Amino acid sequence: MNILIPPLVLGGLGMVLGLMIYFVAQKFGVEEDHRIQDVEHLLPNYNCGACGYPGCKGMAEAIVAGKAVPAQCKPIKKEEIEILNQYLESLKAGTPLPSETR
Repeated sequence: MNILIPPLVLGGLGMVLGLMIYFVAQKFGVEEDHRIQDVEHLLPNYNCGACGYPGCKGMAEAIVAGKAVPAQCKPIKKEEIEILNQYLESLKAGTPLPSETR
């Protein structure tokens, strides 16, 4: 019987700490703007930094904030710029298109 006490104590402690982590994550969690992820998926995802931003995520954040335009991305193709501009226009109109994924 004495051999069961340590695993039960550690299992119970693990469950309590796991529940605490879950509730703290729910309380203090930060939701990210889905538009940033959509724009990032429409970029070429080379993360080259040629646009002046730290990778495609930084560029996507700047585009959504209105601080950058898709043409600043050096490796992007003209067709992809058109798709990205259509998505941005749909956001301004209030009817976002489903995200285009590769």
